[in-house]
Amino acid sequence: MLREYALLADGERGAVVGPQGDIVWLCAPRWDSEAVFTSLIGGAGHYTVSPVGRHVWGGYYEDGSMIWHNRWVTDSGIIECRDALAFPGDPRHVVLLRRIHAIDGANSVTIDMEPHAGYGTHPLEDLHRHRGIWTGRSGGIHMRWTGGHDARPRHRRHALHGEIHLEAGQHHDLVLELSDQRLPDDPADADTAWTTTEAAWRAAVPTFDNVLAPRDTRRSYAVLRGLTSSGGGMVAAATTSLPERAEAGRNYDYRYVWIRDQCYAGQAVAAAGSHPLLDDAVSFVGDRLLEHGDQLAPAYTTTGAAVPDQRHLGLRGYPGGYDIVGNWVNQQFQLDAFGEALLLFAAAARHERLDTNGWRAAEAAAGAINHRWTEPDAGIWEIDNRAWTHSRLTAVAGLRAIAAVHPAPAQGADWLRLADRITADTTTHALHRDGHWQRSPDDPALDAALLLPALRGAVASDDPRTVATLNAYLHDLTRDGFAYRFRHDNRPLQDAEGSFLLCGFLVALSLDQQHQPVQAQAWYERTRAACGPPQLFSEEYDPHQHQMRGNLPQAFVHALMIEASARLAH
Repeated sequence: MLREYALLADGERGAVVGPQGDIVWLCAPRWDSEAVFTSLIGGAGHYTVSPVGRHVWGGYYEDGSMIWHNRWVTDSGIIECRDALAFPGDPRHVVLLRRIHAIDGANSVTIDMEPHAGYGTHPLEDLHRHRGIWTGRSGGIHMRWTGGHDARPRHRRHALHGEIHLEAGQHHDLVLELSDQRLPDDPADADTAWTTTEAAWRAAVPTFDNVLAPRDTRRSYAVLRGLTSSGGGMVAAATTSLPERAEAGRNYDYRYVWIRDQCYAGQAVAAAGSHPLLDDAVSFVGDRLLEHGDQLAPAYTTTGAAVPDQRHLGLRGYPGGYDIVGNWVNQQFQLDAFGEALLLFAAAARHERLDTNGWRAAEAAAGAINHRWTEPDAGIWEIDNRAWTHSRLTAVAGLRAIAAVHPAPAQGADWLRLADRITADTTTHALHRDGHWQRSPDDPALDAALLLPALRGAVASDDPRTVATLNAYLHDLTRDGFAYRFRHDNRPLQDAEGSFLLCGFLVALSLDQQHQPVQAQAWYERTRAACGPPQLFSEEYDPHQHQMRGNLPQAFVHALMIEASARLAH
């Protein structure tokens, strides 16, 4: 079950590890590279450290880090496997650390290491052992494995298998190195890598003493930092093709940087303070705007390249899902991305973190809105092209925010006039007869995204349109403390899709903005509990089965958790 999976991440890639100590997903060398371990979506390849005999599982992250402990209580005692990707990550060189520790009593574990690069198409080849260190290749990936000196080849030398016995208090290190180029001459030293990783995580994650839930906020910040590459780009999630609803066709590849999601993360961090992930967001989004202007794509790879076209791999897929890589977002225009970029830049300016290039990028985003705001766009949910109300009002919010901090009053006044013009047009064509915003001029329905304009300052919090929209949304699109995006059809909300966790945090923020702190905190607590033991959020949550749905961890949910934790505290 997804709720039992943890993520190891170093900024450049991530490894998904299950409750049996099985690493079932790892792309190398980058997030969007082909997977070396693909069993999560029905392909070949895994790396498993699992206790011998009967056991009961538990697990936890070390505070403020992406260092994970699988913990098993066995018939003979307690044993843990401490896992991490060496942090900060090297863009070309994967170092995966596993430390097996007999906490109480003597215990044994089995080890299976079976890389299959190319999403499971390339088995391990050229396997050799020299001075207890295994080397080999899997497709274009070079492999070196230290600590498995007693392992033996199996499956025609395409895999390695071994068993390790430890007395109480003993530990044993395994270090797996992967690269698409020749590996360094000297193997990675486990003790040095662990010490460096521990120190780097301590330095990377703020304490967040002044938020509502400091420890959980540190957890979410660590997740976002783990998803953020050295170039500043933050992937939307670590995985692909995990279904939002079994056999419903909603399976997507989220291993790319969505401009909107990165802006959410930057704004969320800014709400809590001037922290490095704000600078990363400004840098990556600004560079894309300066490069592409009003042709800004909704998403990019972490290197700033175009997202590849969507295709199938020919695998079984995760149960109830498919086997998709690439994303059709590469063909879309999303107006709200420009508004979110301006909101991000304004947040940075308020912290005095916007440099000359940032202001140039802000002018490019405002110019794009001026040029393209009348065009239909794909919208926040990437459904079809319409004059989405949320998109236009997000553009308004961005214009108002950047005008408020611009050093030149005349330029700010021009942007405010444009914002007023878009607001007037949207009010004329997309205000429901009941006084709330509707999804688009030709769609009178409600949408959770319509809570965002007031939160971002497109219209005032006490504006009748704001109040009416929130009240109507709470009545029509929430059930039992769970929030939904929009109504798909006449079925009960929970039958059409899972609760959207992003929306739950938006409700908490909206109620806080309306001076309803008790109700706001109730929504916040309900939503942040919708996860498994590793405290990772997926995109959706099934309130009937209490299961997570969709790719994980979903960055924008963790971002809104941080923002809600910061804003509700004040």
